[in-house]
Parts: sequence; structure tokens; C-alpha cells
Amino acid sequence: MSTILITGATSGLGRYVAFELVRAGHVVLAHGRDPGRTEQLVAELRAEGDAEGFVADLASLPQVRDLGAHVAGAHPDLDVLINNAGVGAGAPGAARELSADGHELRLAVNYLAPVVLTRTLLPVLRANAPSRIVNVGSVGQDPLDFDDIEYRRAYDGFTAYRRAKFALAAHTFALAEELSDTGVAVNVLHPATFMDTAMVREGGVTPWNTIADGAPGVVTLATEDHGTGNYFDGTSPSRAHESTYDPDLQKRLSTVTDQLLAL
Repeated sequence: MSTILITGATSGLGRYVAFELVRAGHVVLAHGRDPGRTEQLVAELRAEGDAEGFVADLASLPQVRDLGAHVAGAHPDLDVLINNAGVGAGAPGAARELSADGHELRLAVNYLAPVVLTRTLLPVLRANAPSRIVNVGSVGQDPLDFDDIEYRRAYDGFTAYRRAKFALAAHTFALAEELSDTGVAVNVLHPATFMDTAMVREGGVTPWNTIADGAPGVVTLATEDHGTGNYFDGTSPSRAHESTYDPDLQKRLSTVTDQLLAL
């Protein structure tokens, strides 16, 4: 059995997956932003198995770093990281929002936070290889505008969301190559289209699928060997936006990411 950290576990897909994993006998480290909701979730999970809660606001990169350090210290046996937490497109026509650190909110939570958390936990994951990193992405991917990486011009929430998921996919493939000989597998998936979640409903979209439809892909990648550097649509191997596989784009993204994280 694995020790698995899943972010964004207090609602939606993350909550469903946390229960699937704990019922299967895994130790579940459930992250949430709200202390009360996280505490309640852990109480419910412990009725089914072994679980612990961790609280952090992923819109604050210092809190993301603290989360990683806390988890690594408390659970040196961690062998699976599921970067699930995310911010949706927002209400139609909503204005651009900023994270606690002044980054465009969707870029911060959906891309920068997973990068920072992964980097913080990599020493533990490498020590516990074979281990896995599962990035919950989206089929919705729009190429980045490197001249406006923080999306200050003509902002649109859906485009911001898709750009962040594009970045997450490109990062996944580059990281998988970097870790190819370490035993740490890194994959990204689109769980299901427009699941019945708060972020989908907030975006004014009528759900197409249930949360249960999206869970198998996440659970499978977290608990089974499916190689590394791959993109899945649910449980099926698929292809991300073709530009995410471009090594030159990946290098440019890495440079820009380091610059953003140094601010």
C-alpha cells in the first residue's frame, strides 16, 4: 500500500478519490484550504482507514512550500503525489484575479503551486522510488503567450484556465524526461469533461459527467504502473496539445517558471 498526498481533497473529484484510495487500504494525506472542512474530511476518512489532514492555501507559494516540508517531515514514506487542486475559469466575464503573491490566480494555483509542491517533495519521492506523480490536467489547453505570461491583456477566465493546464502538461513531460532514470513516474490526465463540480457550475456550464466518471483515471495512475511522461483521457492513453511536447517550448517554460518563482 502507498502513502498518497492528494491536494484539493475537501470537495469534488479530490474528495471522491480520497475515499476510493483510503478504502483500498492506502494511507491518504488529504490537503485542504479550509481547516474546518479538512478536519471534517479526515474524521470521515478515518472511519474508513488511515488518513491525515494538511492545510494550506495553494494561492500562496510560501504556504505551498511549507505544506511540502510539513508532509516530507511527517511522512518520509510518501510515494505518491496527486496534484489535483485547482481553480476553475470563474464566472462568465469575471475580472482577472491575483494570488497572494501577485500572480494571475489560475496560473498560480493550477500551475505554479503544483510545480513548487512537486519540487519540495521530490527528494522524498526519489528516496521512495518506484513512486508516482499524477497531475490532474484538462483536455482544455491553450498555448501560452510568453509575452504576457501573467495574462494582463484582454483577460478571459476560460483561456487563463486552459493556458495553465497547457503549462502543466508541458511541465509534466519535461519533468518525466528529467526523472527518467530515477524510478519516479510523472503523468498528466484529463479526468472527465465538465464533471459535476462547483468550479464547473460556477463557470455557467451544465455538467456533462459525474465526479465518479473522472475518478478511475486518477486512481489508476496513482496506484498502477503506466509508464512516465504520458497523457491520459480518463484511463485511456491520449495526446495533449502537440506544442506541449516541444523541447524548446518546455525549456522556455522552465526559464519563465524559475523567473516567476524568484519574484
